[in-house]
Amino acid sequence: MKYFQILFIIGLLFSFSCSEDNDDNLQQNSTEANLIIKFKFDPNQQRLGNLGQPVSVAPGNAAQSPGINRMSANYIEFAPTATTALGTGEVVYLGNETTTGGTQAIDFQNAIFAGNDETFLTIPLSDVSEGNYEWVRVSLAYQEGDIDFLLNGVDYTGTLASFVGYNTYITSFDLNGSAFDVNANQLQGFWAFEALGFTSQGQAPEGATTVPNPLFASSPIPSGSCVVTGEFENGLTITGNETEDVVVTLSFSINDSFEWTEVNIDGKYEPSAGEQVIDMGLRGLVPMVSN
Repeated sequence: MKYFQILFIIGLLFSFSCSEDNDDNLQQNSTEANLIIKFKFDPNQQRLGNLGQPVSVAPGNAAQSPGINRMSANYIEFAPTATTALGTGEVVYLGNETTTGGTQAIDFQNAIFAGNDETFLTIPLSDVSEGNYEWVRVSLAYQEGDIDFLLNGVDYTGTLASFVGYNTYITSFDLNGSAFDVNANQLQGFWAFEALGFTSQGQAPEGATTVPNPLFASSPIPSGSCVVTGEFENGLTITGNETEDVVVTLSFSINDSFEWTEVNIDGKYEPSAGEQVIDMGLRGLVPMVSN
């Protein structure tokens, strides 16, 4: 009898020991270090062109810095060097895609969004390969923000939705209570506008959306994509031994990023006069690392 009692007590002790180990593991998992990616929109950041060099607004056009309310990206990649080809670096995020509209496209209805200084992505650092990264690439998909416009001599503010991804399947979306039913793929440059309860939509010319890529010579990007490239000032190092979160803030330049063709040369967007949206691309990317 004593023999069985001893076995029973040993079994209980073993059970408690396993329970404590499991609790410890759960606690360790709950405090695992993460990679946190945030968005920032800066109207004072340098205004860049497709080659990553400072540029001014094109002659005959005018521009303004919009107030971005939210944005979505479809792809984020860390690149070790300037010669790392697109897709061969460390891909930390790939958004949902679909062929419902025919060809491969970003699935807008399942996209995720973030506003200024908001978190877009959180993943365990254990999911990121150890290494030193000098560059980040972000494939932008959607921007939504406020722009100023002129109507009958009066200044107003409206909301612009810009689909800047390579191809986007859209069922429907809403701007300030106004519904847009699309149910089709839309190529880069599709836009919709709402103001004063009225809506309009259109398509910017092919290739007109600016996509800054300072690595155009060593690591080109496909035409029609929106893969913006930026350099870490002091690099990003992942050792695999991190005990604290690593925060990467992707600061995008919105410096005169909304550009249109001028009919009335007054620097104000006047769609009723036939002024056309020509460019909605962000004007540069500066990634910053903090803990």
